[in-house]
Amino acid sequence: MTSPSRNKNIGAPRRRVLAAGAAALSALALLAAPAAWAQPRQGGTLNWLVNPVPASIVPLTTTAGGNAEIGPKIVEGLLTYDYDLKPKPLLATAWSLSADGLQYTFTLRKGVKWHDGKDFTSADVAFSILTLKQVHPRGRGTFANVVEVRTPDPHTAVVVLSKPAPFLLTALAATESPIVPKHLYEGTDIAASKYNSQPIGTGPFVFKEWVQGSHIILERNPNYWDKPKPYLDRVVVRFVLDAAARAAALESGAADLANGTGGIPLSDVERFRKLPGVEIDTRISPYLGSHQQIYFNLDTPALQKVEVRRAIAQAIDVNAFAKTVWYGLGTPSASPIGKGISRYHDASIQPYPYDPKAAEAALDAAGFKRGAGGTRLKLRVLYNPFQERRAADFVRQSLGRIGIDAAVESYDFATYVTKAYTERAFDITLESLTNLFDPTVGVQRVFWSKNFKVGLPFSNAAHYVNPEVDRLLEAAAVEVDETKRRQLFVDFQQIVHRDVPSIELGANPAITVLAKKVRDYGPTGEHIRGSFADLYFQP
Repeated sequence: MTSPSRNKNIGAPRRRVLAAGAAALSALALLAAPAAWAQPRQGGTLNWLVNPVPASIVPLTTTAGGNAEIGPKIVEGLLTYDYDLKPKPLLATAWSLSADGLQYTFTLRKGVKWHDGKDFTSADVAFSILTLKQVHPRGRGTFANVVEVRTPDPHTAVVVLSKPAPFLLTALAATESPIVPKHLYEGTDIAASKYNSQPIGTGPFVFKEWVQGSHIILERNPNYWDKPKPYLDRVVVRFVLDAAARAAALESGAADLANGTGGIPLSDVERFRKLPGVEIDTRISPYLGSHQQIYFNLDTPALQKVEVRRAIAQAIDVNAFAKTVWYGLGTPSASPIGKGISRYHDASIQPYPYDPKAAEAALDAAGFKRGAGGTRLKLRVLYNPFQERRAADFVRQSLGRIGIDAAVESYDFATYVTKAYTERAFDITLESLTNLFDPTVGVQRVFWSKNFKVGLPFSNAAHYVNPEVDRLLEAAAVEVDETKRRQLFVDFQQIVHRDVPSIELGANPAITVLAKKVRDYGPTGEHIRGSFADLYFQP
């Protein structure tokens, strides 16, 4: 940088010298700016794209759709978590576990107010946990061992268990176990409560309005307990169903943030990486535990033979799937407990080797020889719309090469759930059942024979029954010794891999697109399902 005293225009009028000096100071300021920008700044409106449109906002009676993402900005959990899933204080400031593993004692934060001005107390915690046990899709399992919640004073809650629940302390984020106001929910029909869609919480943002089919507006909570947070003035949640329109909004700057199914097509990721105004974040939320898989319907006679299932597994090149369908952006894993839950994942389990010739020989030996036109058998293939149609087409083409006529049926999300879990009108389905934060919560539901129930969504779709697997899962659910618990899950993974009720694909791509000005949108393990309390705009 040229100093003013050496400027070749030294004889210019004084205003030019002053201008040069100002320019020099501006340059110095720019050099110093990154350090200054590291400090969060107040103000601004975040335009956030979410898809699909949720049925409600609070993740209390359902976990489908965007409510698990939007709700935690308004309502809070007892705890939040880092990227190693270690608990951190939120509505609870301290916690302890009794020696017998049957009592969790939580010290609650003082001075917290609900958005309507009422005090937050232990009564709200007790009411919420017992309500989640009854109405939350996973809460029935997560809180199954909870027999009571004692409230010795307004700032202490004691959760009493009938059996140990080593996973419970990781289940207390807002996205999974929101704490709701007792004074507004008690004595009402919880599922029909207006507060599920017009929530009153303790969180950093206050619900303002929901215009169906258009947007939701959240405004800064001026009385938030963690001042000076939040930094944003407003969050506008926009529902844009068309992927091309979402991409255009992000590229133009009309939108600031989008994630997953609310974001851009995978085919656009590399182009977006080169754009000057946006960033691509591929971090996977350890709390969500992204995972996708293919399930066999074991009530289909042909698929009851393990030799047939293994032959199909040999016909599907999982690595090619990851490269073509996921554009190389996912994390393949052959185990039902994916790499995201590293402490329990068995890395020795690998995909069945891709070998169409061996698959054909196995089908011949199983009695399914090619018939007229080269077809061995016909199978119905469904797919959860949270997976791409391209994934189902990949499976169809793979099976076609070994003589299996696989007809892909495409439905909207609600119809898919009915077809797969109520009517059971499928032979193979491509699912998106996340591992979540602990195998007892996210994985057991899929392989535990006692969790097969017609009409129960996101459960044991395969109708898989193995008494030893049941024993291992039930033992792991109450085992407090981490070494023993890991071994139980390793043994479980080995058996499931041999039985092939599923073909595990691994962690699907987690693509977040954000404007470069957006900072600290996902500092906790819940990632985009966190609170946005820390999010701010860099100038």
